[in-house]
Amino acid sequence: MSESEPIPQVGQMVQILRGRDAGQISIIVSIVDDKFILIADGDRRKYDRAKKKNINHLELFQYISPEVKRSIDETGRVTNGKLRFAVSKFLNDQAELLEKGEQIDG
Repeated sequence: MSESEPIPQVGQMVQILRGRDAGQISIIVSIVDDKFILIADGDRRKYDRAKKKNINHLELFQYISPEVKRSIDETGRVTNGKLRFAVSKFLNDQAELLEKGEQIDG
C-alpha cells in the first residue's frame, strides 16, 4: 500500500465498487493482510460468512461504527443485528447530511 491510501480499520464503513455487490454498503469486520479485508452487513452477508474483498475494490468512508468496533475489540465478534443497525444508522446520517447540502468524505 502506498502512503496516500487510507488504512482500513475494523468497524469502518465501505462501499463496494466492484463485483456482484457493487453499490452496497458494508462494514469491515476483519483485516486479512495489507491487500484484503473481510466485510459483512448483517443482512445479505452475515458475520459468520464475511466476504473477502480486495481493498482496491472498495471506497473507504471516514466513518467508523463505535458499536461494531467495540464489540469486535471486546469479544472478537459482532452480532448481525448490530451490523444491520450500524449500516442503517450510517445511511440515515448520510441522507440527513445530503439534505443539508453536505457530503461525507470517502
